[in-house]
Amino acid sequence: MEKYDLLPEQLLYEGTVEQSDFFAPPQLSDEHLFLTHEREYVRRLRTGQLSRKEERAIGFPLSPKLVTRGLHIAQGTLDCARFAMQEGVALNIAGGTHHSFADRGEGFCVFNDIAIAANVLLQAGEVQRVIVVDLDVHQGNGTAKLFEREPRVFTLSFHGDRNYPLRKESSDLDVAFPDGTSDEVYLQKLREILPDLLTRFRPQLVFYLSGVDVLAADKLGRLALSVDGCRERDAFVFQTCHALSLPVAVAMGGGYADRLATIVEAHANTYREAKRIWG
Repeated sequence: MEKYDLLPEQLLYEGTVEQSDFFAPPQLSDEHLFLTHEREYVRRLRTGQLSRKEERAIGFPLSPKLVTRGLHIAQGTLDCARFAMQEGVALNIAGGTHHSFADRGEGFCVFNDIAIAANVLLQAGEVQRVIVVDLDVHQGNGTAKLFEREPRVFTLSFHGDRNYPLRKESSDLDVAFPDGTSDEVYLQKLREILPDLLTRFRPQLVFYLSGVDVLAADKLGRLALSVDGCRERDAFVFQTCHALSLPVAVAMGGGYADRLATIVEAHANTYREAKRIWG
């Protein structure tokens, strides 16, 4: 999608970031990949042996480039997590592939980047507790399933009740909104839940999936947040985490408005708020 090229150009043009702030991740290693995804699934991906049904579920034609792209994205989120623990916050221009399960992909998601990063850090002992704050409009069904029996990972999902996926998994906490939910209702629920949750669970790292498909202008979203409301959402997540000295690793997530400028502006706001709060 064009937004992946236009967003960094916009951030550089306006001075929110400098070229030296960017990094290009290598491909994720198999050692790290297999902490989350089944070897047989990965083998069939690499050899082009997915069924037509499995390919349709992912939504992209299967190709070596698709697999390679997913490995770069996953390493990018892992790198972001480690940068965040050093600097306070780090953001992946891509990522948020939360519909991927251990043995299959769905919804434009091949590998689950946040789950991969969390599992690598937990396995290495770099963290003992993490939380996934998934505010993309679609439920993070793959992430919920992957961590359903992992007490060291808390999964929070705000999503549209009638949106994809039709069959929801059970996150540790799911908040489902009706079609047309506005800024006021959405933000009030976020203010009620997030500070208390972070205080009680005491994570050492926050993964934030900041999808902008919550916008009223989004073709797939069904909610009704404004661009300003979406920015206020990001600001509140960042302010709450900063006040608790919690590092935040951000993955972009979805955004499908008709006007590309709307998508880029909403995603850019996430970076602007991170810069404003962490400096």
